[in-house]
Amino acid sequence: MEIQGIQIIGTQRSGSNLLRVILNQSEQLVSPHPAHLLANFVPLMPYYGTLDAISYRRLVEDAVDYIHVNPVDWGVRLDKDEIYRMAGQFSLFELNKNIYEFLARRCGAGYWCCKSMGNMYFSDELEKVSAGLKYIYLYRDGRDVALSFQKAIVGEKHSYHIAKQWHNDQQACLQLRDRVPAERFFMLNYERLILHPEQTIRQLCEFLGIEFQDAMLRYYTSDESRRTAEGGAMWTNLTKPVMQDNANKFLREMSAEDIHIFESVAFDSLVALGYEPITPRADLLSFTWEDVAGFNVRNDQLKRAFKASEDDKKRRQPQLNLISRIRETELSVYG
Repeated sequence: MEIQGIQIIGTQRSGSNLLRVILNQSEQLVSPHPAHLLANFVPLMPYYGTLDAISYRRLVEDAVDYIHVNPVDWGVRLDKDEIYRMAGQFSLFELNKNIYEFLARRCGAGYWCCKSMGNMYFSDELEKVSAGLKYIYLYRDGRDVALSFQKAIVGEKHSYHIAKQWHNDQQACLQLRDRVPAERFFMLNYERLILHPEQTIRQLCEFLGIEFQDAMLRYYTSDESRRTAEGGAMWTNLTKPVMQDNANKFLREMSAEDIHIFESVAFDSLVALGYEPITPRADLLSFTWEDVAGFNVRNDQLKRAFKASEDDKKRRQPQLNLISRIRETELSVYG
């Protein structure tokens, strides 16, 4: 059976876990909680040296171990030997695809969906190993994204840094849109998703080539939503119906200064995606290196001061430990 790949792209804190658990209710599709395998393992590749039969097997074992300690369990034990045998080439990017294909076959699904949103930065490599890969570009008002990051265990905390990331991410996604055939690229607006969930998901299902199922709108009653909500404080809303008022919160909760800074950095991306800036173009700020240095200090202070729950930290620690172990072990092997 041929397996079709789907990649969600954009910036975190844009409703991607909501979309993932909705899609995961389809009997045709499997969409596990992301391990962000490429983002975490691309920087580690020098520790493996040139990939050959031995070092690639080590990579497979490490990648599978990393997924097995994901904060939200995939519900399936991955077979390292079988995944190793699936390799047509020794490549991290093919390994990523093969892991998802293994999961899809084990679950009897014809489609897999990866929610590691930053993978648009690896699109050239993904295109080489995943023929016909479809992209869902999920985007949300960047000012609400910034507000969400400021409350989350992950990510930057100063509006300047979040704006830079959000702007760069949107530009990368829009550039990818211009490079791939239109029939493989779907732009999905978060605000429209929460306001018109059934209509939006029906259109998405048509694009993907899967059947719409009523269970998609009852995602909050699913085991996947429950497991994800238990996996961290960021995802507790997944056990609730769609929050249709979860937009424009920045107008009430974000300071005027933070809005001004954000819009000065990400003005063009806001406009390109149909969001109306509060700041006129003529009033956008330019930042000196002294300004940025001050933002860096404040961002570090905010990150250090952020109080993550002990449960959240405990759930993330095994993956951090594994990455540290890889660096230590592989460095000793390959020097």
